[in-house]
Amino acid sequence: MKPSLPSASTDRRTMLRLLGLGVAATVGGTTLAGCSKEAGSQGSATGADAIRSVLPTYQRVELLKPDIPGEGPIPDGYLNYPTQLVDAVTEAPGRGGPPIRTMSPWWGPAPPPLGRNAYLAAVNGRLGVEVEPSLQDGNTYADKLNAMLGARDVPDLLSAPNWEIDKVARFSDAVKALFTDLTDHLKGDAAAKYPYLASLPTGAWEYSVWGGRLYAVPFPTDGPFAYALFHRRDLLAPAGLAAPTNPDELYEFGKKATDPAKGVWAFGSVFEMVQQFFGCQQTWRKKPDGGLEHKFENPAFAAALEFTARLFNEGLVHPETVASKGADEKQLFKAGKILMYQDGLGAWQGMQSERVKELPTFDMQPLPVFGASGAQPVIWGSEKPVFYTFLKKDLAPERVEELLGVLNWCAAPFGSREFELREYGAEGEHFTRAADGTPAPTELGRKELGAQYTHIGGRVPVKVRSGDTPNYVQDYIGYYRKHLDSMEKDLFAGIKLELPANWSKIIQPTDDKIRDIVRGRRPVSDLEQVRKEFLDSGGEEGRAFFEKALADNGR
Repeated sequence: MKPSLPSASTDRRTMLRLLGLGVAATVGGTTLAGCSKEAGSQGSATGADAIRSVLPTYQRVELLKPDIPGEGPIPDGYLNYPTQLVDAVTEAPGRGGPPIRTMSPWWGPAPPPLGRNAYLAAVNGRLGVEVEPSLQDGNTYADKLNAMLGARDVPDLLSAPNWEIDKVARFSDAVKALFTDLTDHLKGDAAAKYPYLASLPTGAWEYSVWGGRLYAVPFPTDGPFAYALFHRRDLLAPAGLAAPTNPDELYEFGKKATDPAKGVWAFGSVFEMVQQFFGCQQTWRKKPDGGLEHKFENPAFAAALEFTARLFNEGLVHPETVASKGADEKQLFKAGKILMYQDGLGAWQGMQSERVKELPTFDMQPLPVFGASGAQPVIWGSEKPVFYTFLKKDLAPERVEELLGVLNWCAAPFGSREFELREYGAEGEHFTRAADGTPAPTELGRKELGAQYTHIGGRVPVKVRSGDTPNYVQDYIGYYRKHLDSMEKDLFAGIKLELPANWSKIIQPTDDKIRDIVRGRRPVSDLEQVRKEFLDSGGEEGRAFFEKALADNGR
């Protein structure tokens, strides 16, 4: 059960096992000290009307007219970098407070810390307060979070990815125990004090509510699709391969493309995309006769599982993917050792830009989504934020205002000097300008930048053409426009679900069992047993919870 995750603007990867608080709340086998009550253990659902009553009043900010306007959840596109930038924040948000400690995930080499990082010095100089980022390996972020939150030692600003929160027993208790209630600071017109936070999409803010109160600043998704299946278009034609248009062709592609003697395999991870090809829902769907059906009960899931297990069994998947929970598939894909793998659409431009400098013919593209046996595919997605930023609890009101001011600066939009400094660093040090004015990172920029301010601040997503990705904006927005009508309808849109403890605790163990089947460590016939164990240990409880949430909201 993967995240309703997004194409983040960062190279995201499956990660984290977050935190848990409450009596004997256990995550990943670790019991964390917590509250002395059972509140939240049965879950709760806050209705759409109650959610809307605590949200910021939306305030659109547009410094530049987009070349390709976004539609709904699709971001705006820009085909040229602006020649004139504006100051979006005229007064530094820092108020002379102590250094601000932050923690966020990063996938890549660790940048130098404060004191040895010119990028941090440049941004902090504009903020008027010293920010001390702690970047943690995204692949092992859960371990750090569990240790930190178990000790109740959280930083001033904590970035937490969305796709692990659903797995956290009594997460609502954790929020109330450790983080600041932001409702009175940001509800309604109060958010006008922080205009760039108020410009974040309302759909992202709706998920930032726990217990009927606003507790986090969201980092909106670049687009609502959870995944795409990328392929190396530059390698297919020379090898006499065509892009598949149905599952049978996908299998045949795997047979033709895989050549272990040359160190090439057709696939990395593909299971989540295969489920969508076979028309399987992400979690729940309504049954024709009423009630909810879980994906494990859908024959489409069993068919997708059998198909993917066959790819593994016949050696069409790279051995590093077979042998571990998370091979570095980005590197394998860039090196041409795998020709297809699934990732968020946000991984696209960064990888294309980086690799084309070394291999000018490099061309990665998302495979058009297709159905099985003439059936319609189902594309997973939602407006759920990629990350949430929480503020440490029990801060003085003026400190909360200072931190929100910093987050507002970090959310400054495209076309501003703040955006450029946050995303690219200082001109001449961290980037130079291409002939068309587009920032091009220097070696120092690649070394020192790690989204230290991006992941904590949220931002209105945009897509911007660069010299080394000249067709990216059109391709990205075109892919969304072509497929948006196939996106699965979110049954629970606008309802904030705080999930039952038993439901949260079974997600990861069940994921592990399904992974074992996919990779051939258990037979496909074990799905029936896994399904029964899942339903008996919390799945049925979850079904009742989700059905009640729909009924209570007239759905």
